[in-house]
Amino acid sequence: MSRLLALICTALLALTACSGSAATGPKSLRMTVWTANEAHLKLLNEIAAEYRAAHPDVTEIKFDTIPADGYTTTLTTQIAGGNAPDLAWILEESAPDFVSSGALAPIRAKVEKADELVPSAIKLWEKDGELYAYPFSTSPFGLFVNTDLVKELPKTWEQAVAASAGKNLVLPDFKYQNWAVLSAIWRGWGAQAWSEDGRQCGFASPEMKDAMTFVHKAIFTDKAIPGPGTTVDFFAGNAAMAVSQISRAGALKEAKFGWTLLPLPQGPKGDYAVIGQAGVGVLKRSKNAEAAADFLGFFTNAANSAKLAQFFPPVRQSLLNAGTLAKSNPLLKPEQLQSVVIDGISKGVVKPSHQGQEELNQTIRAALDPLWKPDADIGQVLDGVCTKIKPLLERQ
Repeated sequence: MSRLLALICTALLALTACSGSAATGPKSLRMTVWTANEAHLKLLNEIAAEYRAAHPDVTEIKFDTIPADGYTTTLTTQIAGGNAPDLAWILEESAPDFVSSGALAPIRAKVEKADELVPSAIKLWEKDGELYAYPFSTSPFGLFVNTDLVKELPKTWEQAVAASAGKNLVLPDFKYQNWAVLSAIWRGWGAQAWSEDGRQCGFASPEMKDAMTFVHKAIFTDKAIPGPGTTVDFFAGNAAMAVSQISRAGALKEAKFGWTLLPLPQGPKGDYAVIGQAGVGVLKRSKNAEAAADFLGFFTNAANSAKLAQFFPPVRQSLLNAGTLAKSNPLLKPEQLQSVVIDGISKGVVKPSHQGQEELNQTIRAALDPLWKPDADIGQVLDGVCTKIKPLLERQ
């Protein structure tokens, strides 16, 4: 059992011990989130106010911001301490642990028109035919291009690196720590971190070795991807390209340079897409679980999903058209919304996630550290990753 899963299970036992029967009378709901963005919180509070107006028994709906760094650990600590929220945002990397632990209440019956959700986009949040969290944000990765620095738009990774040599191709969320972000590149080689059943390591595969050789060369030979310890901000106009999720487009509202958004470049295996997700679920042991599930149904209905789409790409097929998304994403052109968002959600694979992801993250990050040197033995490092994580994958 993973450390995170053990912590969740321990938290559930503690919560069971200190939880009584369902609350009666006025109800107060609390949802943990990791955003402190004022525009995000304003919209969340507007949706909550509309719900409360029709449900006078719910006297308060509070959005409790927990910093993204350490979010999951703080959440499980709150649960274990008897201070569980009623609803919680959940990172895609933590989904397998939360869904398998029994911590979340089933919600399919509360989700409006659940049959219109893109099947591939809810797979991570399902178990035995039931839905345990709603992926309110399904955000594909794309390639942002500074058109003041790049005149010929790339179609392949080779072209992207060549055009960025000396001009910077950045992965803002990577920082030589968050290795899963590299899946936005290596998927183009057909590589994966582990097999579909999660039991076989994929880092030592020929596809992964080819992909990581390409990344290493882009860093140390081509001087396209900034090296360790170097920070370059695309959104301030200091880089030619950035691999990031489309939700970052808002940072370009007042950009002083020309830019565009493209799908991820083709790799040797052709077109592909990678997405990041965030789900929202109801804690099963909440005294207000029924009211929380009802609010979740309202929060994720078609009308509110359309409002949330300006920040969080939806999984409702009725909203996945350029005309609808353009209303809430004025910075992006219809063809960008189609090629990056709509096509990305329909064909994309979610960033790597696995039971015990927290321990896997730490282990893989440490095992990859020797790779970020000019003279690294790439094959040896990747073989070493598999040696380190093999026991972790096999114990799931």
